[in-house]
Amino acid sequence: MADCCASNQSSLKGDPKIPKKYTCPVNAKSYLSVALKTIYQHLNKPWNFSLNAQNYYFCEDPNCEVVYFGLDNSLITQKELRTKVGIKDQSDDSILCYCFDVTRKDYAQDANLKQFVVQKTKSKQCACDIRNPSGKCCLKNFK
Repeated sequence: MADCCASNQSSLKGDPKIPKKYTCPVNAKSYLSVALKTIYQHLNKPWNFSLNAQNYYFCEDPNCEVVYFGLDNSLITQKELRTKVGIKDQSDDSILCYCFDVTRKDYAQDANLKQFVVQKTKSKQCACDIRNPSGKCCLKNFK
């Protein structure tokens, strides 16, 4: 189901010089690219940011303070976002599904929520490419 939503590639899509994966300058692990439109949806006061025309990447490491980083090693951390990044927060109120605002606690109380999300995703009623900070489908967050 990873391909459930629209493409998350930036305007640099197709440029063979731009890597799909890049190494986080803080934890030295490689991560996939994320679209600028996704980043702008999660920034706190996005008008204060001037993101360069380059690829950006989403750091999935819960132990790393970085959420997004650019090819130029620019960093965007959790404190610069208005969205709480569920993968970096293991509390009960962290988000598993951004499209339908399902928290860990919601899912622990009702395992049928996953099936609801699966159905909505199959019928293209999700917006993971923008609502999920990773720009990817939320279904992988459900265990």
